Amino acid sequence: MKDAKYARGVLLLVFGLSLFNYIDRQVLYAVFPLIKADLRLSDAQLGFLASSFMIVYMCFAPFVGYFGDRVRRPLIIGVSAIFWSVSTLFSGLVKNYGQLIATRSAVGVGEAGYGTVCPSFLAEWFPVEKRARIMALYALAIPAGSAVGYLLGGFLGQQFGWRNAFFIVAVPGMLLGVIALFLQETPEKKQRSEHISFRGYAALFKNRTFLLVCLAQSIGTFSVGGMAAWMPSYFVRSFGVSVGKAGFLFGAVTVAAGLLGNFAGGWAADWLHKRTKRSYFIVGYMSFFLSIPFGVSAIFTNDLNTCLAMIFLAEFFIFAYSGPYHAAIVETVPVTMRSMAFALDIFIIHALGDAISPFLLGVVSDSAGLPFALVLAMLYLLLGGFISIAAGEAYKKDFHAV
Repeated sequence: MKDAKYARGVLLLVFGLSLFNYIDRQVLYAVFPLIKADLRLSDAQLGFLASSFMIVYMCFAPFVGYFGDRVRRPLIIGVSAIFWSVSTLFSGLVKNYGQLIATRSAVGVGEAGYGTVCPSFLAEWFPVEKRARIMALYALAIPAGSAVGYLLGGFLGQQFGWRNAFFIVAVPGMLLGVIALFLQETPEKKQRSEHISFRGYAALFKNRTFLLVCLAQSIGTFSVGGMAAWMPSYFVRSFGVSVGKAGFLFGAVTVAAGLLGNFAGGWAADWLHKRTKRSYFIVGYMSFFLSIPFGVSAIFTNDLNTCLAMIFLAEFFIFAYSGPYHAAIVETVPVTMRSMAFALDIFIIHALGDAISPFLLGVVSDSAGLPFALVLAMLYLLLGGFISIAAGEAYKKDFHAV
């Protein structure tokens, strides 16, 4: 009972940290139009601001993963949160484009430390039969934090300027990071204290199920990252709404779709897990395939309300795979390698996903228009569905699951 109560406290704190992780990350996109005008940047340059963050984020993660399996993970979680929050604050002090790239890259360092060790740390506080739902709650911070980032970024940026938007959202993460320093390590980790070397990454590359899950996630991350970076700008350009309203609309749709999609995906995977061990992968490929027609329809409509409805349905299905795939990694990787596994997962999904999609979509937008770029991002999800099917087959063969 004591551990159960403590686990709920851990979940609450981790969710708060994850929320501000994504608020600090996504507030940038809400103020894209303001930064573009102030610093006189092209769409490609704006896209590279997001890409520079992701490049640093994914490259730093494997180093943290190595130490995450050897030291107290709450120490890494707390220090990382404080670091990314301070870096967010400094984003509001920059004088030019180069300095803004540097500060956003520094945010990537802090968030890599957090994102690498936190999923396994949280999952290990709960039994296997609840992990898909718990990981869905953890993943819920992605749409919720992103939505709040858009809402706050659009409102604060329009009312007080984009620099002040960074100053304000940086403070809560610092405070939560200090609290995280005092969390306990999980009982499961304490019982399995043996260490492995950096060669553990080589072992992960032999785990076919794990790699296919990472590849599928990278495709979802590519499309979601592209939408996150460019949908507010799409609303401004296509429907003539203000920066503040664009951030509010996309943020509201994202948080509603994320809430329902994450809960639905986690619940469905846990319910189906009683009948087949491949439930995580079934929910995964269904989420990819079902999201595509709605995402494409959103771009082809000329009505703002219809566009919002289609985006809601597309994001509902896209977010449904988050919890199940986090749980799948925990289930298919030994406890002594889970921080390294999530570090490699971070590297793969961002190297092939949102580290490149904002920039690539910006390049396509400059040459062929933003609507065409967004449609390509949605069609790319087809490949994620087929890779998810392959992941389920690999899991069946390698783990003798039915």
